[in-house]
Amino acid sequence: MSLVTTLLEQCGIQASLAQGDDFQKWLINEAWNKYKDSRMNKRIVIENQVKDLNIKLSNGTVRKDYTASFSLSKDVVTDFWIDGCDQLGLKCDISEENECTISGKPSQPGDFKLKLSYKYDGMIDGEEPLSIELPIAFNPNPRSLWKDIPTDKNVIFYKDDCVCEYVKVEEKEETGPRKDIVAASQRGRSHAQEGKARDDHFKLVHCEDSDWYIIAVADGAGSAKYSRKGSEIACETVVAHCLEKLKDSAAFEEKIRAYKNAEDEETARKQMANIIYDIIGNAAFKAHKAINEASKANENSKPKDFATTLMFAICKKFDFGWFIASYWVGDGAMCLYNEKKGTSKLLGIPDEGEYSGQTRFLTMPEIFKDATAVFERLRFSIEDDFTSLMLMTDGVSDPMFETENNLNDFEKWKEFWNKLKTGFAEDEIGGVDLSDDNEESKTQLLKWLSFWSPGNHDDRTIAILY
Repeated sequence: MSLVTTLLEQCGIQASLAQGDDFQKWLINEAWNKYKDSRMNKRIVIENQVKDLNIKLSNGTVRKDYTASFSLSKDVVTDFWIDGCDQLGLKCDISEENECTISGKPSQPGDFKLKLSYKYDGMIDGEEPLSIELPIAFNPNPRSLWKDIPTDKNVIFYKDDCVCEYVKVEEKEETGPRKDIVAASQRGRSHAQEGKARDDHFKLVHCEDSDWYIIAVADGAGSAKYSRKGSEIACETVVAHCLEKLKDSAAFEEKIRAYKNAEDEETARKQMANIIYDIIGNAAFKAHKAINEASKANENSKPKDFATTLMFAICKKFDFGWFIASYWVGDGAMCLYNEKKGTSKLLGIPDEGEYSGQTRFLTMPEIFKDATAVFERLRFSIEDDFTSLMLMTDGVSDPMFETENNLNDFEKWKEFWNKLKTGFAEDEIGGVDLSDDNEESKTQLLKWLSFWSPGNHDDRTIAILY
């Protein structure tokens, strides 16, 4: 007699050995099926509870900081994890309270699905975890949509898409530490998108014979077909003129000293203005004429086809301080920045045209209609010292300062100076090491010019005496 038939007999049920064995099988199968149904029902209940949470992950942008979070009740889920984050440049952090944070900088655009796997209370070893898919999408980074088509080298007046330069000025016993010059110019994204040439230009010179610095920056008009040549002619012409005037500058420097020590400041300033006019004013006018000559030499072109802005400065350190003279027509910015004194001085007034986005150009006849028009654009002063002299086209000044009022705000220049040194972490662009004798500053500055600013995609050029 089997155990089952014995138990049945104790309950008053008479069963044969074969019936007992059959009943045993039936009982086990019946109980097992109910057990499986019970387990399955619990899984379905838990699965529906998690689905009902309707977990949504927000969209992100490639290479931009991304964060999304959600939580699961520990009464429902005892343990969970997410697969697929690593492949997208993300990481997943889960706290002891079942709070999940997905963060990082997405590495690729597109629609993806992360797999959320989880366990619940009552699961036994070997039981398959439950899982759901979490849709997630990343938009392309706007920067990746811009094309960078090289300029055709056969185009008339070809110019490199980017250029940088560093001028090291050796220390001398009689003068002590010297200031160096660094400059960089980069074609704007709007030009790179269409394979067009860079329109900006700069020219840097330190005259070893006379110790004068000469710096020029120009921004060729985007609407003028030969403006890239106009900006080049402007910079090259004014620097060549000033260099010739300043090679033997003993007489000029004596007049600067006389101006410094003059008792009648008003009269001395008028006299100095006339001298500056001969050097700076004539340099600008000579550039104006040189562009007109270039226009005549190119069939079917007009001077306005070479339209360009221009800013340039000459400066030298004396035993009593620095003498600085400058000329400026057009937009952009030219500023003397003194971090120690907490001052910033614009060396002119940005020109604004009749409509937004317009300016005045060196090629316009009214710029040189009379001597007064030229004098209004001249600036000169004697400074104890300064942190930097900066000349930049509007491709830099517009995104950095936004308004003309901000150009007259020292705090904005302080922010700009700090941004130069620290860079743009969000764009993974480092700062510029503006320390003495740093040849690498030119490549650092060129890379710095690639900062991202929505809506600001013009050529960018900046020259810094520091």
